[in-house]
Amino acid sequence: MDLVKKYFRKYRELILYVFFGVLTTLVNWLAYWLLADLLHADYMAATFLAQVLAILFAYATNRRWVFESKVRGFRGVVVEMAKFFGARGVSLVLDMAAMYVGVSFLHVDDKLMKIISNVIIIAANYVFSKLFVFKKHGPQA
Repeated sequence: MDLVKKYFRKYRELILYVFFGVLTTLVNWLAYWLLADLLHADYMAATFLAQVLAILFAYATNRRWVFESKVRGFRGVVVEMAKFFGARGVSLVLDMAAMYVGVSFLHVDDKLMKIISNVIIIAANYVFSKLFVFKKHGPQA
């Protein structure tokens, strides 16, 4: 048990990122499925709305539990949110482009393409969050 605690402490951020990343991906997939299959929305509209819901969920969980942001004050939080949503906006464009090319041009099943796209997005989001959004530095006012 001590070994598990040691590794959790050492890799805490990555473990929590993967855990909440899985939950974020589930939010994305569930929203996509509900919109595309149950409500018969166009796959691009479903992709966009599902990604927006996932981004909102991801910000809340990444800020609080994964990267434990210490940013405080209205200005600091707004700047952090702008960085996060800006970076995730890049991910949104990547997701939309992958879905469009995969489904419309390559004729890949939309559910399979969603999985492929999400693998790419998860890796990109970690890099964006780690390097640009939740950088470790002192509290801001």
